[in-house]
Amino acid sequence: MTHLHNIETLSWIDGENFENGHLRMIDQTLLPTQLQQIECRTIETVWEAIKMLRVRGAPAIGIAAAYGVCVGLQPLFAEGNKPDENEPGEEEFFKKLTDSLAYLASSRPTAVNLFWALDRMKTVAEKHRGSCSTVQLAEKLLDEAKAIHDEDRRICRAIGKNGAELVKNGDSLLTHCNAGGLATADYGTALAVFFAANEAGKKIHVYADETRPLLQGARLTAWELHQRGIDVTIICDSMAAMVMRQGKINAVFVGADRITANGDTANKIGTFGVAIAAKAHNIPFYVAAPASTFDLSLEHGGLIPIEERDPREISHGFGLQTAPDGIRIYNPAFDVTPAELITGIVTEHGVIMPVNRENVLKMLAPC
Repeated sequence: MTHLHNIETLSWIDGENFENGHLRMIDQTLLPTQLQQIECRTIETVWEAIKMLRVRGAPAIGIAAAYGVCVGLQPLFAEGNKPDENEPGEEEFFKKLTDSLAYLASSRPTAVNLFWALDRMKTVAEKHRGSCSTVQLAEKLLDEAKAIHDEDRRICRAIGKNGAELVKNGDSLLTHCNAGGLATADYGTALAVFFAANEAGKKIHVYADETRPLLQGARLTAWELHQRGIDVTIICDSMAAMVMRQGKINAVFVGADRITANGDTANKIGTFGVAIAAKAHNIPFYVAAPASTFDLSLEHGGLIPIEERDPREISHGFGLQTAPDGIRIYNPAFDVTPAELITGIVTEHGVIMPVNRENVLKMLAPC
């Protein structure tokens, strides 16, 4: 099998020009048994990949959406779609752009990086509106998508470096869901801490919650850690508290999909329970996330929209029916961990600690 570090989670495959390029990504629904890439040449394919978790993790979703805008604009420049073989007019261009932004925004509601990336694309287009041709506008949007991609690579490394300082040699750590290279452009957020600590020569062991119902911890996190030579043990979600009680956990690191102004954090369902267990056992609980994951327009976590997914993910997980017919099922994809349960939030700018509104705004002020 090809190793993860030899394949990018997402990449823009250039044609001879803007019109011929496309987005390529790992299909994460097939991991860990199959490592396959999918070619996204239409905006519908990008939308479906985000919706169906072929690409997941807040930073990676944002990058995919940015490239998705570019793919969505390509039909305007296709042969036969241009009047008199001239480029599309500005009005037509911005209508298509508006439609593409709205369509991609409808794919998933919770990860704020999706909307952050789409807003960046919109801002670039508006900034250059009326000052250049639509062909040039399209190229500027592709440049912006690539910039978002490149920035995330640098941010992941910085998060890893800052977080690794919180890890001691010999530590045993717990993580929930997947916040590694598969969820970002390169190195991850929570897993970046582990990778950086390992590269600094610290010997660590990681417990990875399975993360039900889609098992991102078992399928993705354990796979990434194992490939990078980090000692990892998979446990069921319900085992985390017992493992803490047994004294096997020194700290918890998780990622985030949206963080509000006061530090409340939305992450994969089950994170809240892990935070409560960590608090009960006096174990530090850290969140690792880039500045782009903060939504300062929301004062607290009760305002975060929580995605509910298909009940069949629970009743027929991976094709096997495990619940009786006709049973009601509740399947929220995320929960919110209140700031008072979070020891610190690791960002590319440093660690927010203690976690409160004042310190969040102070850390993000330079952004």
